[in-house]
Amino acid sequence: MGIAMQERDERIDHMKYFLLFCAPPEELAAWLAMSEEERNQVRAKSGQWMAEHQAYLRHDNGLHPPHTVTSVHAGAGGQLLVTDGPFLEGTEVIGGYAEIEVADLDEALQLAKKWTSSVPIYHVVEIWPLLGA
Repeated sequence: MGIAMQERDERIDHMKYFLLFCAPPEELAAWLAMSEEERNQVRAKSGQWMAEHQAYLRHDNGLHPPHTVTSVHAGAGGQLLVTDGPFLEGTEVIGGYAEIEVADLDEALQLAKKWTSSVPIYHVVEIWPLLGA
């Protein structure tokens, strides 16, 4: 770690992280097959988690399914390509995100664990540290 980064780390009281709520494709298929009543029950559990952890949340939102995504990327020779679908090649689906501000990674892990144990969808939570946070 460089000196500037080390000095920066010593001054930080809180860290910001980006939580990505992810699921394998079969979870998305199950979601799409649910009745509106079942979806509302899941949304209620998600909303309850958000309400319980509101003090840590800076921003959050759900995402539309992958078939609605459009990607722009540079192809050969710098030519810009526009394609339907996500650029990432994994099969997992990102269903939503939350930007949180917590004391440290351990606290971010606790929030992620509470999500995976209390919300019945998107059981993988990726924790990304934010730059300049």
